[in-house]
Amino acid sequence: MRKLKIFSTALFFLIFLQISAIELTRERALSLSRMPLSCISQEWPNKTSHMSDSADDHRLLPSEIHPVFFGCLDWHSSVHGHWLLVKILKQFPDIENRDSIVNMLNHSFRTEKMIEEAAYFSQYTGGKTFERTYGWAWLLKLDEELLLWNDPQAREWHKTLQPLTKTIVKLWKDFLPKQTYPNRTGVHPNTAFGLAFAIDYARAVDDKEFENLIIQKSMDFYADNQNVPAYFEPDGSDFFSPSLLVADLMRRIMTKDDFSKWFDRYLEKRSLDRIMTLAEVSDRTDYQIVHLDGLAFSRAWCMKGIASHLKNKRKAQLLQQAANHFIESALPHISHDNYGGSHWLASFALYAMQ
Repeated sequence: MRKLKIFSTALFFLIFLQISAIELTRERALSLSRMPLSCISQEWPNKTSHMSDSADDHRLLPSEIHPVFFGCLDWHSSVHGHWLLVKILKQFPDIENRDSIVNMLNHSFRTEKMIEEAAYFSQYTGGKTFERTYGWAWLLKLDEELLLWNDPQAREWHKTLQPLTKTIVKLWKDFLPKQTYPNRTGVHPNTAFGLAFAIDYARAVDDKEFENLIIQKSMDFYADNQNVPAYFEPDGSDFFSPSLLVADLMRRIMTKDDFSKWFDRYLEKRSLDRIMTLAEVSDRTDYQIVHLDGLAFSRAWCMKGIASHLKNKRKAQLLQQAANHFIESALPHISHDNYGGSHWLASFALYAMQ
């Protein structure tokens, strides 16, 4: 019986490993990299989200306001487009379009440009809240990726980014003590998403002050959450699952034992069933409806992260299977034919596959 039990356990983990990842092939990486390469320098169409203080700055072009992150429709999409290029170049250093990627990054990572990007956050009335906290999170993910890359050129790019990174970290440290309530939306301002990326960064740079502040706020916001109504998800333009983002954050700050107990209380079966059901995307030319393709990817990365921290292996397997299904279903829909998706979805797909 003991041998049978050991064999069954081994067989289960073999099956689990077989379904545990969608491979990022060289061909997929090349295809994904072409998306930000084509839009980082594309200024129009554009959604600046700039709060004007005068007629003079109201007339400024996006590239005059943001000398680096003006393309890909909006600031945050440009930031995570840069992250994607860094990530792919790091993983495939001899990729066919290496020269194009390096040239693009060299054009962006210039000290004077990053100083100007950093100045934006104090120069205008709306600066302190600009891209809070979605764009902030992706900026720190970009910094983290460069920091953890042992490459001379990456170290230079990372050094160049520091004026902006330091500005974002200070803004976040100033803001968190004042944030009384979390944002539980399925779009940009979601608090759990921001805190998850922020704690990854804080640990990468060993910033204990920032890390402890994030942990405290996360516990204040989410530790006692139970039976959250995820069966109402998604909203019609969601690219995030609010409930899964919280769980993906909490698995970062809890032990496996504590997280598994918390997760059992957090989502009841009808909620879990609902968020493991692929959302219907009725019109990919609609800039809001196409968000639901992004939802497939973000749900997938959350489910993979959650699965890695659950003691209940059967539940972990179901989450991993759903994650793979979501990625496989959404990947074919990333296309240059639809700028509403192509300016950002590749980054979500890449992060979901990592």
